[in-house]
Amino acid sequence: MPNSTHSPSGETEQRRILFTGGGSAGHVTVNAALIPPLLAQGWKVSYIGSKNGIEKQLISRLDGVDYYGISTGKLRRYIDLENVKDPFRVVKGVFQAYRLIRGLKPDVLFSKGGFVSVPVVIGAWLNRVPVIIHESDLTPGLANRIAGPFAKRICVTFAETAKQMKDGKSIHVGPIIRSELRKGSAWKGLQRCKFTPGKPVLLIMGGSLGSQRINQAIRRNVAALSKTYQIIHICGKGELDESLKGVSGYRQYEYIHDELPDALACTDLVISRAGSNSIFEFLALRKPMLLIPLSKQASRGDQILNAESFRQAGYCEVLQEEELTDDALMAALSKVFRNRDAIKTQMQQRGQADAIGRVMSLIEETAR
Repeated sequence: MPNSTHSPSGETEQRRILFTGGGSAGHVTVNAALIPPLLAQGWKVSYIGSKNGIEKQLISRLDGVDYYGISTGKLRRYIDLENVKDPFRVVKGVFQAYRLIRGLKPDVLFSKGGFVSVPVVIGAWLNRVPVIIHESDLTPGLANRIAGPFAKRICVTFAETAKQMKDGKSIHVGPIIRSELRKGSAWKGLQRCKFTPGKPVLLIMGGSLGSQRINQAIRRNVAALSKTYQIIHICGKGELDESLKGVSGYRQYEYIHDELPDALACTDLVISRAGSNSIFEFLALRKPMLLIPLSKQASRGDQILNAESFRQAGYCEVLQEEELTDDALMAALSKVFRNRDAIKTQMQQRGQADAIGRVMSLIEETAR
């Protein structure tokens, strides 16, 4: 793939790509998967996100990426005085993004979504920079619905999504999986957690922001779960339980970065929310899942649709948050454990498409 163009004077110019997306890890991981191969091919990579969001934390871990923070609003599904201020923050963010993009002169903008992406997409459109949007969930989120009219192409993860969208812009690329996740060592994962080989490992992940409902349910049942499993509990920032430190066979973390590939490599079963990026990564790694999607009261219902699609495909069991009791949790997890071999067989039927290659080709085509 070419990484440069020739100016009218005949000099070679470096290709430039701008990324945006944030608010949660799910709005960053796809970008984080695409950035290293683009850097390796000689692209100049910049990123616009919020000033203090999780995207700044995650992208700052990547070498060779210039990060810029702008003002941004937040999508809230509850009444709050901040909702009155947010439109002004978004307008301010549009002006900030417009000025940044005018100076950066990217050949293309790749947007993963999240509310921070809206002013960046508009700023790119005002600068006549072509925009590619990526939508992971089965149905588009509000930010991507707002940004959609300004985009040239919209990449989607679920085949069902492309069928529903009749805009002529949508292209099914499949799930984008971070390559480093496939390089984990089960032995290193067990050693780091001081676990015993041979006893199943259960990984609990409530999303980058954690889940108090899931955390509380797991902790109430640690003793019972520990009879069958060794437990890695990723509980979210500020959600560690000091009273459980030192419990044999139970390890809790706010968030796992570099050690995640090893932790996943030694994992046998997963309890998780149903964010698209995470569950497709578990699918790619053949990890049977119990999914507990965010309720409609706390979200737009996208995780419920994601989880149901996976359940119908035979990749998981689903427990709705409204039905999350101790007995229901233990029963649903036992069902996943009993059927784990059948679930893995079903997962193996699914091919491993080169989504990163598809998107990089689309980036090249759009930038040209």
